[in-house]
Amino acid sequence: MDAERTADLKSRGFTVLRFTNEQVLHRLSSVITQILKSLDHMAQAEQTENTSQETNLVTPLASSPLSGGQRGASAWAVDAACSGNPGPMEYRGIDLATGAEIFHFGPVHGTNNVGEFLAIVHALALLWKKGDTQKTIYSDSYNAILWVKKKQCKTKLKRTPQTEQLYQIISRAEQWLKTHAYRNPIIKWETAEWGEIPADFGRK
Repeated sequence: MDAERTADLKSRGFTVLRFTNEQVLHRLSSVITQILKSLDHMAQAEQTENTSQETNLVTPLASSPLSGGQRGASAWAVDAACSGNPGPMEYRGIDLATGAEIFHFGPVHGTNNVGEFLAIVHALALLWKKGDTQKTIYSDSYNAILWVKKKQCKTKLKRTPQTEQLYQIISRAEQWLKTHAYRNPIIKWETAEWGEIPADFGRK
């Protein structure tokens, strides 16, 4: 019966140690030593498993899209620039394969984050019109990518007569996102590894 119970517990992932009454009563130090050894072995096994899981979670950083990879050959990069916060803001999109400027908007009174958001949506809308669902869009703005995914520009820019034009554009961009199921990948440009995004205005 004990053997069956032990086998059942082991099959469920438990570590089973069995001691006789005599061992517990007369050889307690030996019992404690065995328990400590077992606990140490379990801790080492858990550490090895965690290390293995962490290794599996680490994805090697992709090479730069400018290095000739397939994704870089069919990708656009977008970026915004703003003199002040808020201030005159503009954004643009660049074809990574040719270096050509695909679109440019502004300047209008706004913020850099708003420009980064609108640049992504502008690129998505152009690609939608072209029927291109494969081209990748790179942006170096984590916030803008998140806003696009949530279909909402969560700017703190005050709505005033000066910013009303921009707010109208933001509203149209949000509406476009809500009514179009785009499939183009939007990827964070890794500036620390790849250098400045090619759409950068070079005004830092």
